[in-house]
Amino acid sequence: MGHTFTWQAQRTTTPDGVYGMLRDAILDGTLPPGGQLRETHIASDLGISRSPLREAMTKLEEEGLIVKIPFRGSFVVEVSAQEVAEIASVRALVEPYAAELSAGALRGPERPRLMQVIEELHRATENNDIPASIDAHLRFHRLFYDFSGHGVLRNMWSSWETRLRLYLSVDHRSYGDLRDIAVEHERLAAVALEGDAETFRQELVLHFQSALRNQ
Repeated sequence: MGHTFTWQAQRTTTPDGVYGMLRDAILDGTLPPGGQLRETHIASDLGISRSPLREAMTKLEEEGLIVKIPFRGSFVVEVSAQEVAEIASVRALVEPYAAELSAGALRGPERPRLMQVIEELHRATENNDIPASIDAHLRFHRLFYDFSGHGVLRNMWSSWETRLRLYLSVDHRSYGDLRDIAVEHERLAAVALEGDAETFRQELVLHFQSALRNQ
């Protein structure tokens, strides 16, 4: 792979620092899906030993962002358009139910958390920070599942999250104005708090248009 790695902030040799740099490179598209991470080249570029790099790559593998293939190396995980479309089609059915179940908590004691995530999404998109916008985007939707009180729904979300993160690393870069993502989610939050499951479903389908188009 031809990419040269450089530190974008104060240089660090810790595994967490290397992990954060590589994770951002994956999520902002610097390292594309299917791209190979060559340990020797990365360690040389960053002027670090292989030990913190391997720890960082192990953490990325545990998070599901990279895969290690015997005798070939480590690669950024690829997610197919069909797989994302299938997830979106199921989410369009179950997420309105999760929103309905979680509405009491999100209107009450957990409302500050919902508002905080929307603020984080606005801040990330204002700054054109794609990794931070992806994290906030996923935290927003996870709230409905986490506060649904429904174990099966929570498990469903957990099984999708990594694949959605990788899909969003491409999808967020397709927006002409990243700030539109925050506006979409602010609208979803308002509808969810109103408790109108059908309107929430309609808004969600609009939100999923690009993913569903590939089904």
